[in-house]
Amino acid sequence: MREANTSSAVYVPSIVPDDTKEYQRFLSDELRKIQTAIEALAAGHLDKVYIEPVKPRDGDIRYADGTSWKPNGTGGAGIWYYNGATWTQLG
Repeated sequence: MREANTSSAVYVPSIVPDDTKEYQRFLSDELRKIQTAIEALAAGHLDKVYIEPVKPRDGDIRYADGTSWKPNGTGGAGIWYYNGATWTQLG
């Protein structure tokens, strides 16, 4: 049986521990999280987003949920490209 895909293209750092004895474990865990995020991006994974980016830039690509965030006010779920002025659905 195949494992569920739990990888995310987002890295969120953890709080650095106060105890210096925990640094090795902390660093190892953080590097593993960074590796997971990079591998997800390299494989072409896009996390589904529920709100429009605050400052989209020309060339941005997002996977919109199509319910909470409807690109251009009418768009559905799917992959969207920002051309500097509007979002265009790719699929």
